[in-house]
Amino acid sequence: MGPDAARALPVALPAMTEQLSGRVALVTGASRRRGIGFAIADQLTSLGADVAVHAWRPYDAAMGWGADADDAALLTELRRRGTRIERLHEDLRDPEGPERLVAATVERFGTVDMLVANHTHSVDGALGELTADHIDEHFEVNVRATLLVVQAFAAQRDGSRPGGRVVMLTSGAHLSPMGREIAYAVSKGALAMATWTLADVLADRGVTVNTVNPGPTDTGWADPEVLEAVAARFPAGRWGQPEDAARLIAWLCTDDAAWVTGQVIDSEGGFRRW
Repeated sequence: MGPDAARALPVALPAMTEQLSGRVALVTGASRRRGIGFAIADQLTSLGADVAVHAWRPYDAAMGWGADADDAALLTELRRRGTRIERLHEDLRDPEGPERLVAATVERFGTVDMLVANHTHSVDGALGELTADHIDEHFEVNVRATLLVVQAFAAQRDGSRPGGRVVMLTSGAHLSPMGREIAYAVSKGALAMATWTLADVLADRGVTVNTVNPGPTDTGWADPEVLEAVAARFPAGRWGQPEDAARLIAWLCTDDAAWVTGQVIDSEGGFRRW
């Protein structure tokens, strides 16, 4: 039996720790095993959490990296530690999609304690190439959907359960220019600006709100030339991996991070932007 076959076996593994046992997380944009969303969900299960993993496969299928051929393999891998995993599909460009997503999670699990808004829309667009539709698509998914899913999450929180967490993901647009991705950069920058306001609004409900910039991360989108050029700008000589971001985000969901809120955290491995 080869290593791939062994990995596919649905063997239940014990959680590394029970820090998040009994708590429920909703992770958006967790559709590919090479992606950050999958790594986040996997880290949360290692801490004992039950996880609703959201995906919208038509987006991945339309992008250069493509969608995972087998959704069942992703779920089998996430379930190997024995925590409960549910798959939810929802188009977050639909204005009613975020509320439906949270409602479906509550219907299946009874509550949502932790929300990780990892979903994104990212299509290159430089000045001179922008259209109204291109800009709208980025703001509909990256800003509107994120604010609406946070709103729906907050509506079902009454402060009676511990461990309320919101973690959003931004980019490095606040650190250096992103001239080929203007709509993406501006829309992700809006989340960084929203962090403190949301943290203040949700503090009385026992919810912390933080935003993570994972820096350049190898999720399968970059060609060999880009991989080599960008790797040379990291002190470690390698790109960030999805697990690098996931470990930080999972920690922010634990009680150890209860005193951290309203922060935009740049976790880039010393990436040299200039």
